[in-house]
Amino acid sequence: MRYRFIGLLLFVFACPVFAQMDSLRKEIEDDISTKKATIGVGIYDLESGDTLTVSGSKHYPMQSVFKFHLALALLAEVDSQKRNLNDLIPILKKNLHKETLSPLRDKNPNGNYSLTLAELLRYMVSESDNNACDILFKVYGGTKKTEQFIKNLGINDISIKATEYEMHGPFRVQYTNWTTPYAAILLLKKFNDGHIISKSNSDFLLNTMTNSNNPGDRLKAGLPKDAKLAHKTGTSGHEKGMQAALNDIGIVTLPNGNHYAIAVFVSNSLESDAENARIIAAISKLAWKYFSGQR
Repeated sequence: MRYRFIGLLLFVFACPVFAQMDSLRKEIEDDISTKKATIGVGIYDLESGDTLTVSGSKHYPMQSVFKFHLALALLAEVDSQKRNLNDLIPILKKNLHKETLSPLRDKNPNGNYSLTLAELLRYMVSESDNNACDILFKVYGGTKKTEQFIKNLGINDISIKATEYEMHGPFRVQYTNWTTPYAAILLLKKFNDGHIISKSNSDFLLNTMTNSNNPGDRLKAGLPKDAKLAHKTGTSGHEKGMQAALNDIGIVTLPNGNHYAIAVFVSNSLESDAENARIIAAISKLAWKYFSGQR
């Protein structure tokens, strides 16, 4: 009889928690139900371990989100003393491609100088610089090695096949770099827990993602102005009025010091670019209200 009573108490106290998670999922599903896009969401309570996904196992093109993955791989080599953040890396004019997002090229289009690894990582992550990304792919050893690094962490739902330069080719190439929402939040969880790189390098990357020029019309737009967000966005081109991807993944710090990871991928969208960003912002707002208790 005593065990039945304990079981009843567990049922009574557990049910409201699950009901709340279900209600958040329903709010998200209701919000995206009429959108002309494929939308995937992953949310991870980094303290309790609770997760929520919507279409969490589908493959979504990452675009520049994969710069976070490459940064982790390079910083792991810094930890192993194979590299140093002060290593000088040549910036050659031939590697400063035109017709691509590159503040690095815009600042000095003639190249033929050097930057430290730390500076190039900041350009790649904070400025989403495509030329910096491809230079760092060459430094690290390519896309295949980067993909294998992530898979060695136990995250198999990932594909990194094309550089930024290669993604400027046929439209279909943009789909060769993909992840799932669940894989994205699992990677953020491992990063947050210190299971990938050292604390000093984690702090470096976290600060780079927090103090960045990544677009603020997505996850950030759904948060209070003083909320802390470390994130990496991704944006694709268009074909026949369809945008392959508009994404944002990140870690949000709550007023009580707790955190949650969130990843939102909008793919194959016939909505406007502005609406795609609003979709992500709306989901971000719902998550903030849930985790901050503003329900």
